Amino acid sequence: MTKEKTPIIIAVAGGSGSGKTTVANVILDRVGKEKIAYIPYDAYYRDLSQLPSVQRDFINFDHPNSLETELLVEHLKRLKKWQAIDMPVYDFATDSRTSQTIRVEPQRVIIVEGILILVEKQLRDLFDVKIFVDTDADIRFIRRLTRDITERGRSTESVIQQYLATVRPMHLEFVEPSKRYADVIIPEGGHNTVAMDMVIARVEALLAS
Repeated sequence: MTKEKTPIIIAVAGGSGSGKTTVANVILDRVGKEKIAYIPYDAYYRDLSQLPSVQRDFINFDHPNSLETELLVEHLKRLKKWQAIDMPVYDFATDSRTSQTIRVEPQRVIIVEGILILVEKQLRDLFDVKIFVDTDADIRFIRRLTRDITERGRSTESVIQQYLATVRPMHLEFVEPSKRYADVIIPEGGHNTVAMDMVIARVEALLAS
């Protein structure tokens, strides 16, 4: 592996449940997992372990301020310099950052995935390819409902309440407007083969340049 070339950073944005992970997995499979470092923005939620559980219930996890963007920016800059990072691990069941970290080694391609990654200019300035996955709201809600119940131990009522209170309003205020910063907008996510072919061709061209 040559370290003379600066790694390429690909942003995969879109609403909660839009299919961002599917798009990321298609890139991983077609470009080659051995060439890619994968960074989920969800890992950078701020640690709330010091707050009483009652106060945590009022935290808006869909607002940009709930994420430690400055740490992600620092980590991406280090990866671009071919320096490894220790990515935090977040426990969504307890709304706290665990004591564990995941060692991420620098690679030629870095994928950053998250609903708010195109909102922050300091992040956008680091991205070489910006993708927005565009999916209908009803499909996104069903996917989020299923995920939060099965993977995060939440009740149907709490998921619905959170969706109406913060997810939908923050999507309309922050996520949807950030679509204008995307280089590529992909309807239907990773199942849109034509769009994915274009993305892969762009990534391969950047790798070859």
